[in-house]
Amino acid sequence: MSSEPRFAPVVRRLLRHPSARWGLAVIALLVVAAIVGPFFSSYSCVEQLDIVNLKNAPPSWSHPFGTDQYSRDVLTRVLCGARISLAVATLAVLLSMTLGTAYGLVAGYVGGRTDNAMMRILDGCLSIPRVLLLIAVLTLWHPVPITGLIVLLGATGWFGVSRLVRAETMSAKQLDYVAAARAIGASDIRILWRHLLPNVASPVVVSATLAVGNVIALEAGLSYLGVGAMAPTASWGSIFFEGVEFFAGNWWVVLFPGIAIVATVLAFNVLGDALRDVLDPRQLHG
Repeated sequence: MSSEPRFAPVVRRLLRHPSARWGLAVIALLVVAAIVGPFFSSYSCVEQLDIVNLKNAPPSWSHPFGTDQYSRDVLTRVLCGARISLAVATLAVLLSMTLGTAYGLVAGYVGGRTDNAMMRILDGCLSIPRVLLLIAVLTLWHPVPITGLIVLLGATGWFGVSRLVRAETMSAKQLDYVAAARAIGASDIRILWRHLLPNVASPVVVSATLAVGNVIALEAGLSYLGVGAMAPTASWGSIFFEGVEFFAGNWWVVLFPGIAIVATVLAFNVLGDALRDVLDPRQLHG
């Protein structure tokens, strides 16, 4: 028997996928820039350099992305914003995928009245538009700390994945290996953890990858509306929000965080589509 890890063929297929390579390269570049970029900057994220002479300064050699209306270096703030935006999106998606996977596994495995009750609750949650719910909560809870924003984004983003996991679980629990596990006395928790969870992991990974891009765009939109990350916190959305009022005089404050948002969302969507192709069982065993 080969000692090669089970995920090794998936990784090879992913690295051979042209779209995946592009998406991974952009995401890796953004992550590295977010982690180490601010350390190499000569300025801090909130430092006002010269409110008289450097206010709304256009891009130059000393300030490649220009400065904003408070004379802060936009490049440094975009790098700091990458940390906030990527961290908020990643942690919120981890929370939502955990909640959705657990809920879907239990509903699909138990079945019967419990499943019906859980699905009716889920239908009620899905009937409320996520954006409107977030705006309402964030308007009442203002200003919201970053931790609170992560929890809210995660707690309102698991409904779709739970339906997907439930459907996969209902199909997988009918397979012979689950019946064999029951026959040898495996507990329900062991069956869920060791047998069913790995079977539903592939669609969850794809959903999580696509969700990161969606949450980045959602967080940017909420910050633009003034109910997300607030000053002095530098997320891409808050930078965009602060610059749009003075767009005619400092377009660069809006342009560069906007490019970062679009590139990141596109990269995660491309990677998610590539993962969907790679994790297709017909591709893995073809």
